[in-house]
Amino acid sequence: MLRVSVSRSLEVDPLYPYTKERERMEKINLKEKLSKFSDHWSPKVIAEMNDYQFKLVKIKGDFVWHNHEDTDEVFIVIEGKMKIEFENETVELNEGDMYVVPKGIQHKPSAENECKIMLVEPRGVVNTGNTQGDLTASNDVWI
Repeated sequence: MLRVSVSRSLEVDPLYPYTKERERMEKINLKEKLSKFSDHWSPKVIAEMNDYQFKLVKIKGDFVWHNHEDTDEVFIVIEGKMKIEFENETVELNEGDMYVVPKGIQHKPSAENECKIMLVEPRGVVNTGNTQGDLTASNDVWI
């Protein structure tokens, strides 16, 4: 009987959680990922599904009024409290809450104290939408 031993190693890029040999996700720990950065209003990509990215971001203070003309935006509060201000109302979100801002709707997120959230949006979406300025973050930054 002939025995053949085949050894394969899977290369894993620590910044991109898919193996290079096949499209298989590695487990992602949100607390660990959140511990890797401290800047506010600068989303970090942790995973992709189809053309959508899952981004972690720490927020504090007021963001800018903006909208995303071509896509909805999902906010999921992991830790803390935040508000999303609209033209005629303000929505308050607590830990564990989720809210979908419809495409094209002007909104302004804010948090009195640091709040840790996850955004789900298509690849390539700029955090300030149709408004460019000091809080416009680099896009597609993986942690």
